[in-house]
Amino acid sequence: MKFFIDTANIEEIRKANDMGVIAGVTTNPSLIAKEGRDYATVLKEIAEIVDGPISGEVKATTVDAEGMIAEGRAIYALDPKHMVVKIPMTVEGLKAIKVLSSEGIPTNCTLIFSANQALLAARAGATYVSPFLGRLDDISQPGIELIETITAMFSRFPDIKTQIICASVRNPIHVTDCALAGADIATVPYKVIEQMTHHPLTDQGIVKFQEDYRKVFGE
Repeated sequence: MKFFIDTANIEEIRKANDMGVIAGVTTNPSLIAKEGRDYATVLKEIAEIVDGPISGEVKATTVDAEGMIAEGRAIYALDPKHMVVKIPMTVEGLKAIKVLSSEGIPTNCTLIFSANQALLAARAGATYVSPFLGRLDDISQPGIELIETITAMFSRFPDIKTQIICASVRNPIHVTDCALAGADIATVPYKVIEQMTHHPLTDQGIVKFQEDYRKVFGE
């Protein structure tokens, strides 16, 4: 399973990229709005840092297929090597995915909360589908079961090449569960990536090694 980072914060992206573990980035209008910067400028800057797929989402105010297609083409044109157009799961979104995919523009269908939605997006030509774990967990529905179902369903049809991105990942347990479920990618916040590097015994071991070294060699 590959890792994408889910953020629009340039500093976090640089730090995660320096670790050598991320293969791409996912963003959305809310994440970029938090940065208080121009949408296109942020996407282009991210693409200069990470050599992998960068999901740039059409604006929430764009609800018709024609608008999403036009905006999707503009997002892709920012950096055709890296940009992926993120489209919401709606009837109009599926129409946009079909057109953009037919033009060779990679797409990521977001806000997936059911296996049927994922299957529709795959058949429309989506390069990626993004089912949301955390938001399902929030309403007492086990999000990981959705990942397992989509993975099993896609595996039955060899002609489906759509990759599964686990989104709304809240903690390291989500990451492990997604990997075991067979997801292609987990897109995670920087804080979760950082949490994954820690274990109490690792932290204790580092302190012990440092103490022993100082006892022998001093500061």
